[in-house]
Amino acid sequence: MAEVESFNLDHTKVRAPYVRRAGTHITPKGDVIAKFDLRLAQPNHGSLETGAVHTLEHLLASGLRDHLDGVIDLSPMGCRTGFYLVHDGEIAENMIQKALEQTLAKVLETTYIPGVSALECGNYQDHDLEQAKHWAKTALEAGFIVQETVQIPVGSSSQ
Repeated sequence: MAEVESFNLDHTKVRAPYVRRAGTHITPKGDVIAKFDLRLAQPNHGSLETGAVHTLEHLLASGLRDHLDGVIDLSPMGCRTGFYLVHDGEIAENMIQKALEQTLAKVLETTYIPGVSALECGNYQDHDLEQAKHWAKTALEAGFIVQETVQIPVGSSSQ
C-alpha cells in the first residue's frame, strides 16, 4: 500500500494552530509543488463543524489567492482540523503563515461568502459564517507557529 505522509505524522506531538510543510514534489520538468498543512484545531482535541469548514474553505480558497501567487488548491482535511494548501513553486512557511493570518483577519470582518449558490457550490446550504469567524478568531488569538514535522517512530503505529 502506498505511503501517505499525514499518516506518518505524530498527531500527539504537534501544537495547533500551525503551518507545516507537508511535502515538496519536483516534477519531471523541474517544477516545485509544495503542500502545506494549515492546522486550526488541535488534532484529537477538537474539530471544526462542517458548516465552518465549508465556509472557511470558500473564504480561504479565494482569500489566500489575494495574498499569494501560485496557489493551486486549498482542500479541507477529512478530520476537520484544518486544510491542505498546494502551492506552485518554492515558498517559505513563514510566507504561508503571514498570508493565512491576513486572510483569517479578513474572515473576521466579512459578511460575504464567495461561491454560495446552487449554481456555484455542490452543498451551498451547508455554511456557517459565525462558526468560521469563531475558528478564525480562536486560531489568531492562540497564535500560529511554523510546526516541524514530527514523525511517528518506525514500529510505533497502531497496526
